This record gives sequence, structure tokens and C-alpha cells, in this order.
Amino acid sequence: MTETVTFAALAVEDPRSRWGSLSQAERDAAYDNNGAVADSPALIEKRNGGSAVYRKARPAGLDIPYGPKERNRWDLYPAKDPDAPCLVFIHGGYWQRNTREDFAMFMAGVQAHGWSAALPGYSLAPEVKLADIVAEIRAALDWLQAHGAAHGISGQVILSGWSAGGHLTAMALDHPLVAAGLAISGVYDLEALRYTKLNQALELSDRDIATMSPLRLPAVIKPMAIAYGTAEVPTLVNDSRNLHALRSMAHASGILLPIVRANHFNILDHLTDPDGQLTRAALELAKSHRSAQAGAAKSTS
Repeated sequence: MTETVTFAALAVEDPRSRWGSLSQAERDAAYDNNGAVADSPALIEKRNGGSAVYRKARPAGLDIPYGPKERNRWDLYPAKDPDAPCLVFIHGGYWQRNTREDFAMFMAGVQAHGWSAALPGYSLAPEVKLADIVAEIRAALDWLQAHGAAHGISGQVILSGWSAGGHLTAMALDHPLVAAGLAISGVYDLEALRYTKLNQALELSDRDIATMSPLRLPAVIKPMAIAYGTAEVPTLVNDSRNLHALRSMAHASGILLPIVRANHFNILDHLTDPDGQLTRAALELAKSHRSAQAGAAKSTS
């Protein structure tokens, strides 16, 4: 395995530092978010059930296609004000499981503040490669840029995602529709994944690792908050801290947001809650973007 990108000053104990001596089971455990959370089955059941209720109560903008594949669909939840900010949220599942439908309930926090929300679906490995998934997210944003206003969504877009969706948020931050990002519990260096069971579906190549690991790419100079739970597996904690450090060295703005005692699943409670730390982070990103726009307009007038 090539060296994992690490900033020693920020590193916590990380199994990748002794990767060569680990058994296959230990390598798999380093990225096993479900296994690290004892009540993950109950939390997943709660998430899926709550999201089904949320979608059923808001059926008007569901299942809108943006591309030719089965999962190339949007769930749109427009606000009363079409110019309100919009949280675009990308679901996780290591790019090989879950659906957008199962994450609808987490839009409650920003929608309580009068925001729009939108969740794109995407094809999963092994049906497609990771590069295809990244391209689908960008195609979804292209569609929203062209057609969002017709569906009541024309405000600034804050792009967010959890787990694999955090990675996809970082990969699509440079899209012209995106004002800022909120990456949650993401994987930002793909190298070690190649030596875990997750790679059976992903089949990551050297090129994939070089071109789709945010920690191995130049920082996108847009605001992006990076959040993680302090009770998450060390590989994800370190990736979040390291990505923030990399961006800081490039003078790219955005806070590092450790959610104390949060694990990989209940961290999203802070997005459901209108006063949750993730909701507040999204609100602050939108506020900062509006202020920057106002300042730029004033300086040119």
C-alpha cells in the first residue's frame, strides 16, 4: 500500500499507520461503520422508517429523472420561497448500498428554517465504477441548475453528504451551481479501501485513487465545512481532520466540526434538529455566501 496522506499534528491513532501488520479482519474492521456501532441496526431502521413518513407527507416532487439510469432520480422538497437556499444531500453507503429515499428525514432541520431540500440518487457499485458515480452526481447538479427553477428551487445551493456522500460532496464542490459544501463523516483517501472487502464491489484502480481521493487533489477554493463524530472509526476521523488541514494550507475556508460523542449514524440527528450543529453549519454557510455576494456587488457598484 502506498503511504496514506497524513498530517501528523492532527493524527489520532489510526490502523493505517500499521496497515502492513494487520489481518484481513482488522483491515475490514477499520472501515466497518456498522460493526463499530452496537445499535446500528436499530438506528438504520429508525432512519428508514422516519424517511418513509417524511416522503409520504411530501409527495409532489419525488422520483424526478435527471438521467437514463434507474437511480438517476431526484427527490425535491421546494420551500415556499423559490429563492430560499437549498440543501442538496447525497446519501452514503460506501458507494454500493442505500438509497436517497432512506435519508429524507434529515432534511427536516433546514426545512424548518424555510429552506428547500433535494436528494439525488445515483447508481451503485459493482453495476458502475466510482468514476461513473462521480459523473452522475455532476449530471444531477447540471440538471438542477437547468431545471430547478421550474420545480420551485432557484436559491443558492449548499451541497452536503454523509459517508460516501461526504466524499462525493468534496468531489463535486467545484460544480458551478454549488455555493458551499458540508461534508459529513466522509472517506477522503481511497488507498486503504483497496485492501478491504469493500473493494470487491469498487475495484479501485491506481487512477481511481489518484484522481478521486480529495486528499490527493488540489483544494477547491470554495467554503466547505467538514464534520465528523468523535466516536467514529479513526480512519474517518483522520480523513476529516486531514482534509481540513489540507484545505487550510491552501487558504480554503470552512470549519472543522467535531460532533462530540456522535457515531457514524447518530451524527445525522444534528441535521434533523433545526438547532442541531449540522443544521447550524449549513445556515452559516448560506449566510456567509450571501454576505460575500453582497460585498462583491457593493464593490463593483
